[in-house]
Amino acid sequence: MAEATDTQNDPEFGPRLGQASILVVDDEPGMRNFLVRILQPHCARIDEAADTVEASERLDAQQYDVVIMDNIMPGKTGVEWLAEQRGIGFFADAILMTAYADLETAIQALRAGAVDFILKPFRSNQLLNAVARCLDRSTLARENQLLRHQLHATSDHLLLRDKLIGHSPQIGEVRQTIARVAPLPTSILITGESGTGKEVVARSVHDLSDRRDKPFVPINCAAIPGDMIEAELFGHLKGAFTGAGTDRDGLFMHAQGGTLFLDEIGELPLALQSKLLRALEDRRIRPVGSEREVRVDLRFVFATNANLEDEIAAGRFRADLFYRINVMQIEMPPLRERGTDIQELADLFMQKLARQLGMPPVPMDDEVIAGLLAYDWPGNVRELRNLVERSLILGRFPEEFHRRGASAPKPDDTLEAVERRHILTVLDQAGGNRAEAARRLGIARKTIDRKLADWNA
Repeated sequence: MAEATDTQNDPEFGPRLGQASILVVDDEPGMRNFLVRILQPHCARIDEAADTVEASERLDAQQYDVVIMDNIMPGKTGVEWLAEQRGIGFFADAILMTAYADLETAIQALRAGAVDFILKPFRSNQLLNAVARCLDRSTLARENQLLRHQLHATSDHLLLRDKLIGHSPQIGEVRQTIARVAPLPTSILITGESGTGKEVVARSVHDLSDRRDKPFVPINCAAIPGDMIEAELFGHLKGAFTGAGTDRDGLFMHAQGGTLFLDEIGELPLALQSKLLRALEDRRIRPVGSEREVRVDLRFVFATNANLEDEIAAGRFRADLFYRINVMQIEMPPLRERGTDIQELADLFMQKLARQLGMPPVPMDDEVIAGLLAYDWPGNVRELRNLVERSLILGRFPEEFHRRGASAPKPDDTLEAVERRHILTVLDQAGGNRAEAARRLGIARKTIDRKLADWNA
């Protein structure tokens, strides 16, 4: 194996060439040496194989971006070997070298899965350009598949997915945890009710990590049919099942080098849980229909609104997988416990959605603000966003939010003052019973205890 001493990006042949791993297959030592001398200064890794048997062994042990092979070799031609490898798992782009530019050879090469071929004799620039084309093609294909996935994926509250909004103590604690764990390779489990912003946290972790320039791929495990989820995650070979007309990379490969966010992990079928566990432990996946495994380099972030320990007790979730993903847990607080964050979020949604819909913002007067703070928000941030959008369309907030103005704020009040007065009012109405006041407010008793201690009340 030959490794380049300098793998800086080469502007002439594209940025990916300097990171590429390449396998050269040719039975002539002189030709292999010639190819290595051309490629070594430009690529990250160059391996050699003298025949198809050695090439197969190399592929079993190492994943390559490009395989460059001679067509005429003892035993099997390059086309025959490539067609055979496609059937058991060949995950590189192939360039065929041939001394004969006849149409039949070209057709056979394309049918076998070669993406380019070069005619002997050739110049060094011809070879480097062919490799660069392969790398550009595979990158573009992966980016297109990723974009299609993102267009079809459910992404709630798009306005907030790159930003964690709010100044409540709970959100401040979440921010601190993200800042500490993001630079580490540790797997993260994000818990909390539906609609609390778990994907926002996952994106924040990715953006603060050293993988920020690589893909962030969100996957809703509950949204993929059970009979398709393995192929969607791990990919498949042509003919692996009915309808598999071509090879296809899975979402694990789309996220290569970046962050894979598996939302609703509790909905993953049991049969897939064991395969996910193996992928986490070995950093390898096996596409459906493949005899070979593929290495993956990923940061894993998981999320669930279910109690996974209850799911384990019910036999619906593997305990070993839970302990593997629950290395670092971030709990997202429900919106009802975030106090004046509610108005801050409502203001943001109002501004963004008004511009998006081309409609004038709906004023939020004292009674509406008090109503927003008093409401229980079972759907959390997602429900708040939907309420604001519905109010924009109707031109006013629903009537029930105008009937909660008993503790309406004064125009010069701060958000903290509004929250303080509302909590104290409800506490007074509950006769000083903190547990009852917490129930009416839809917040935890410890939240009231903490607030009262802060206010010396």
